[in-house]
Amino acid sequence: MLINCVAYENGTKLADLPIEEISDYLARPECFVWVALADATPEELDTMKEEFSLHELAVEDARHGHQRPKIEDYGDSLFVVMHLLDFGPNASTAADAGTGEVDIFVGRNYVLSVRNHSVQHFLAVRERCEREPELLRLGSGFVLYALMDATVDRYIPIADLLETELEEIEELIFTQGAARANIQRLYSLKSRVMRLKHAVAPLLEETGKLFGSRAPAVCASGREYFRDVHDHLARINTSIDNVREMIGTAIQVNLSMVAIEESEDNKKLAAWAGIFAVATAFAGIWGMNFKAMPELDWAYGYPVALIVIALSSLLLYLRFKRAGWL
Repeated sequence: MLINCVAYENGTKLADLPIEEISDYLARPECFVWVALADATPEELDTMKEEFSLHELAVEDARHGHQRPKIEDYGDSLFVVMHLLDFGPNASTAADAGTGEVDIFVGRNYVLSVRNHSVQHFLAVRERCEREPELLRLGSGFVLYALMDATVDRYIPIADLLETELEEIEELIFTQGAARANIQRLYSLKSRVMRLKHAVAPLLEETGKLFGSRAPAVCASGREYFRDVHDHLARINTSIDNVREMIGTAIQVNLSMVAIEESEDNKKLAAWAGIFAVATAFAGIWGMNFKAMPELDWAYGYPVALIVIALSSLLLYLRFKRAGWL
């Protein structure tokens, strides 16, 4: 579906275009065309391939989707893939968390963005660029920066959300009986952290070649902007690594708490078993009906035996209670 097709010249919007007129504006030396598609059909991609002379391999990747984040250089053009993540309040598990994709084709005088499987849009990015004509005058390279910056900035609240959830789980680790629920939440959190890691880490590596000494020509006028995107990715990646490490520690602590709880239960069982063992021992001895046993002919033998059993059990109970076993 076509979202926008606009021509710009010297930082100023010229007109909204029908697709058929794209090639006419591309022929103008100071003009570039910015097209946005959502869930593009193969026919639409084929049309854009003809209008912009896109590389066949890049179009094939955009057509198939499900690409890892990457930046590929095709001569005087770039092909950029970024993930669009949705870890909203209803995404309680990794399966619920949506992962979309935006594919960006960038050349000297054009930008084509293709958004797939995501409700996130870039209308605010276009509005921002049009409000800053002095930057938009830098051409398609600045538009690429603006799209990448908007995508990376959306990762920041996701990382903050994951950190907040981890802190909530940590507060419950020492709650009695919450071990199983904590383990489930920690593994769910770990899955979402890994999904964010898969979106950020490859992009962090790839953006390094957009502002170095061998930066593509389309990015040459805005290297400092791409360095800013790289810095944001580096901070997010560091935050992700910290959360992953904390999750590992939290899992170990939680498993230790499970072992401690089981140890406490075993102590209680052992204490009660010791108490009943004493009572059973007395009952077993006195239940041996030999005539030579003096308590058999003693009128108070039975109640005294019960008192001895009760006192022995009480003494053991108090001893285990003082030791913290009960």
